[in-house]
Amino acid sequence: MTYLRKTNAVIAVMVIMLVGFCSVMNVDAASVGLSKTSVSLEAGETVNLSVKGTGKKVSWSSSNKKVATVSKKGKVKALKKGSANIYARVDGKKLTCKVKVKALPMSKDWTADSQAAAHLRAYVKKVTNKKDKENYIPVKDRIAVFDMDGTLTCEQYFTYYDTMMFLQYCLKDHPDEVSDELKKAAQEVKPGYKAGEELARNFAKAYAGMTVEELYNYAVEFGNKETSSFRNMKYNEGAYLPMVELVKYLYDNKFTIYVISGTERTTTRAVVDCSPYSEYVPQSQVIGTEFEVKVKGHESEAMNLNYKYVPGDELVFTGGFIQKNLHANKAIEIEREIGQRPVPAFGNSGSDSSMLDYTIDSRNPYPTAAYMVVADDPEREWGKESWDDKSASYIAKNYVPISMKNEFKQIYKSGITKAEKQYDPEEWKSTEDSSQNGKDLEVLRDAA
Repeated sequence: MTYLRKTNAVIAVMVIMLVGFCSVMNVDAASVGLSKTSVSLEAGETVNLSVKGTGKKVSWSSSNKKVATVSKKGKVKALKKGSANIYARVDGKKLTCKVKVKALPMSKDWTADSQAAAHLRAYVKKVTNKKDKENYIPVKDRIAVFDMDGTLTCEQYFTYYDTMMFLQYCLKDHPDEVSDELKKAAQEVKPGYKAGEELARNFAKAYAGMTVEELYNYAVEFGNKETSSFRNMKYNEGAYLPMVELVKYLYDNKFTIYVISGTERTTTRAVVDCSPYSEYVPQSQVIGTEFEVKVKGHESEAMNLNYKYVPGDELVFTGGFIQKNLHANKAIEIEREIGQRPVPAFGNSGSDSSMLDYTIDSRNPYPTAAYMVVADDPEREWGKESWDDKSASYIAKNYVPISMKNEFKQIYKSGITKAEKQYDPEEWKSTEDSSQNGKDLEVLRDAA
């Protein structure tokens, strides 16, 4: 019995040892694996893979080298949009990591070597990464502000929306309804003119008596007219495609987009609503130059507190002028209407610098960025700014300059090209002048 007990004990110990050995073998086999079994990357990004649980040599390969490659040490590089499998062969096993590559943001209409695009991508990645405690910006505080004319859409003479609309209104559509003073002001607008307060006051006078809805509708209607400065371009087709792509990129990353324009607010709303970026900017996120508005029938009242709006009343422009939304007014209106500092800001001229400086002020609690578009592409556009001069001055102010010539792969939609000449002075003579000229010719023919 004693011998039998000893034999059984030995057998039991051997079984335990065998089970333990097999368990160890299974654990070792199960522990061999990849550090990642799936990964999502943007084109150009890299990630390092490694094999866990073995010290043996690993052989790496990719199922689609056009989408993603892998080095001998397991460094994966994403190349273009698509899917690929990264394989690691070790000790007779084939381990797989599924790689999904997304297109690089802002790569459709921006050049591949655009420094501004790369800067913005890095900025957005930093401030939207919750793991980056120092730089992360909560969604509610992701406010982005854009100037409109010259930043989002064409600003050159004979394509500058609100100016050309004023000329159209005074000289072609309603010359009999505006004063000689306004017609003269319209005819004196020439390349190099100053889009300042004096001209804006004339705009306000021209639209006196129109309801807010009527001005909006007129601005929309005007946008369907073609400009002679470009071939195949309507005024509402002047949006810069790279900037539209940029706006969408910010919107997709949960930034709230505001347009802060020097153009009158109602007109700006019409321009935005008819633009490719309309879905990202509702009317409530448009700030612009202000013309006086009152309830019809009370235009002469000194104070709006003297009367009440009742159902059926109309809101009309009085011809009065309140403020031109340029320079310091942009910062002031952002504070009044948004109530906090933006984090990225985009402009194109000195009249936008207050908005950009208000954004990057050291008192802003979040990481910031400021960008300036430089109209330096005389081949595809009418801008003639010097890149060397402008970029140097912007960099000195901590702005990131954007070259239309070198960073905009495509400026306007396909089919739009620059016309042979920027404008024809005869095109913008008043219809009254044209009518008078016709009568003069008839008199001369009769006399002959």
